[in-house]
Amino acid sequence: MLTENLLIQQHLIDPEICIRCNTCEASCPEGAVTHDDRNYVVDAQKCNHCMACVPPCPTGSIDNWRSMPRAKAYSVEAQLGWDELPPALSDEQFKALGVLPESISSVNAEPHSASHGATVPPWSAAHPYTNLHGPKNPITATVVGNVQVNEAGTANETHHIMLDFGSMPFPVLEGQSIGIVPSGADASGKAHHARQYSVASPRNGERAGYNNLSLTVKRVKEDHQGQAIKGVCSNYLCDLQVGQKVQVIGPFGSSFLMPNHPQSNIVMICTGTGSAPMRAMTEWRRRLRQTGKFEGGKLMLFFGARTQQELPYFGPLQKLPKDFIDINFAFSRTPGQPKRYVQDLMQERAADLGALLKDGNTCIYVCGLKRMEEGVLVALHDVATQAGMNWSDLGAMLQKEGRLHLETY
Repeated sequence: MLTENLLIQQHLIDPEICIRCNTCEASCPEGAVTHDDRNYVVDAQKCNHCMACVPPCPTGSIDNWRSMPRAKAYSVEAQLGWDELPPALSDEQFKALGVLPESISSVNAEPHSASHGATVPPWSAAHPYTNLHGPKNPITATVVGNVQVNEAGTANETHHIMLDFGSMPFPVLEGQSIGIVPSGADASGKAHHARQYSVASPRNGERAGYNNLSLTVKRVKEDHQGQAIKGVCSNYLCDLQVGQKVQVIGPFGSSFLMPNHPQSNIVMICTGTGSAPMRAMTEWRRRLRQTGKFEGGKLMLFFGARTQQELPYFGPLQKLPKDFIDINFAFSRTPGQPKRYVQDLMQERAADLGALLKDGNTCIYVCGLKRMEEGVLVALHDVATQAGMNWSDLGAMLQKEGRLHLETY
């Protein structure tokens, strides 16, 4: 049988479930995942089935496979036009193509690891609920608050948006995310896809004891290259008024979860709206501390922004007790000052950070733009080395034990 008639297990992404969060593309070491403004797809010519993209996917949309003749594999162009996955080929269709289902040949490749990020939660994390509502059955929430949380007039306008679910169950934990379905339709007349946002409130609600949550949303007015662009969902959310209804799917995420045991230390490293899950974790710890139900664990925050004026929640953070959280700000565009990034602060605090790395109760969370990830990992390597530890061994252990989590985009 000719090689081109052999079957492969083609890796495909379900466009009905995918929330276009970019996790798959960011985690693929082969560059096999690509996207346009419609779909995320996998190039069969590049995919080696390393599976690096499967565990981080919050929805499971990427865990789809079709037996296909190698020469007839779905092209990238075809996948970009899909609204749903095509059905599996029947035996009759296989025979018509000159191949038999039992002739499937697997692609054997050594697994890769896309990063040091863990795909399991810390051992003491609470049990998460995921995928309670999908694109076909979203839940309706009511906007109960929308306030700007950085200084008015700054280039990066950031809002704190509160959503209430009434009597409908929608449990979330710190570190989880949800999908928002913006109203209206795209240029082709199709309903918009959901966009993913991290939850910024703790498990018992933005308002304690209520079935609500909050999001941290930056109004997108340009892309990463500085070209003018109006973010569909971010502008939709930032313009919402109290009382309006929003369609929500999720929740998502089963690994980027905070530890719950009393001696656990949490190191949080973030930029911009990557502060959302860090705010949720900090607020839950603060509430526990107020009730006297938490002792011992340390909080250390490295928070970066272009300027103090653009940093979300700057005022509230300043009011937190120094003995509760160790806060370190990095500003990269302060006039007349040298550029400072979170990794620079980590190096400056190497002694204290190194002591936490030595503690088996320490969990590390990184959230922000993808370009920060390499600098943070280099800083962790350097801090570990200065503390007399081997980063290769330590990083692998942190990953295995669910104590180093990377959520970059």
